Amino acid sequence: MATPSDLFCHQLIRRFGNHPAVDGISLDVPAGTFFSILGPSGCGKTTLLRLLAGFDRPDEGDIYIRGERMNRVPPNHRPVNMVFQHLALFPTMSVGDNIAYGLKRQRVPAARRRQRVEQVLEQVGLPGLSGRMPSELSGGQRQRVALARCLVLEPTLLLLDEPLGALDLKLREQMKVELKHLQKQFGTTFVYITHDQSEAMVMSDQVAVMKDGRFDQVAAPEELYREPATAFVAGFVGDNNRLRGQVVSVSGDRAQLRLTGGAIVEGRLAAPLEPGASADLYVRPESLVLSDGEVAEGLSRCRASVRTTLFDGANSRVETDIGGEPVFARLPQHGSAPSLSAGDSLQLAWEPDRARVFGAATP
Repeated sequence: MATPSDLFCHQLIRRFGNHPAVDGISLDVPAGTFFSILGPSGCGKTTLLRLLAGFDRPDEGDIYIRGERMNRVPPNHRPVNMVFQHLALFPTMSVGDNIAYGLKRQRVPAARRRQRVEQVLEQVGLPGLSGRMPSELSGGQRQRVALARCLVLEPTLLLLDEPLGALDLKLREQMKVELKHLQKQFGTTFVYITHDQSEAMVMSDQVAVMKDGRFDQVAAPEELYREPATAFVAGFVGDNNRLRGQVVSVSGDRAQLRLTGGAIVEGRLAAPLEPGASADLYVRPESLVLSDGEVAEGLSRCRASVRTTLFDGANSRVETDIGGEPVFARLPQHGSAPSLSAGDSLQLAWEPDRARVFGAATP
């Protein structure tokens, strides 16, 4: 018999009045996976996390952890721990006592508690700090103590509710890498809630993109980025340009669009469309080639005018205008970047297979 997943949910529904905050969610998270739920505020991801933790119950559907149904199991009896954005460390307890708190509640002997605390502090990179108070630690150190306090209990699942949201940008970038390493080191299954697509993409094995209580797509980060299943995923995950137009012709999985400004461009269809249909073409800034002359055969192309350049080191971009729509292109890093001024005309080109065409979203 196959080993059950650490987390399996089937058709979860949670309504508030007539509004389904969670609307038919199913997921299957294998053991040892870093699984992220990514979506904008109000999409239902925190409600879903509360259902998994046991703080709320689904109106319909089932939750299984390691093959055992959890619908009516209270939070304190589930093999689950949770890390919140506000870490809720006990300010009057030392680091060691904070981490040992759950073990003490489980009546683990004192000598064994001390051993486990020192072991987990070593694993999270804070050896010898058990006697410190939380107020004496940096933000990143407090974050690791909060993780250690959960991981010392060896839960099947660790649920993380936007835990990096209170950190400054540089520390948040550092903690993204550390969290990924810690998850692999402990081997615990992480279910991570975030609205920050960079966090989800950097850390996760699998990402579920959530919208209006449903999952639009569940896939590995690279697949989400390169093969978005819906226009929402294309626009929400990573930077993307959207060009609006009408389908002129279709050949296989390619479609030609006439943009609002009249240019004819080409991209790869995400789903079948007929000529005459309104459509949106999504193409990423790094897929665009800047040229003031000829471009390689086989590339789709159109004229654009420069609005401004935006310097950001390796991520420097130029903002252009195509038919009144803003379009961003990554400036080349090798050799000298072209000298561009507001109002300059240039040609943007891209490989059609690197642009995705979706039916236009209804207003």
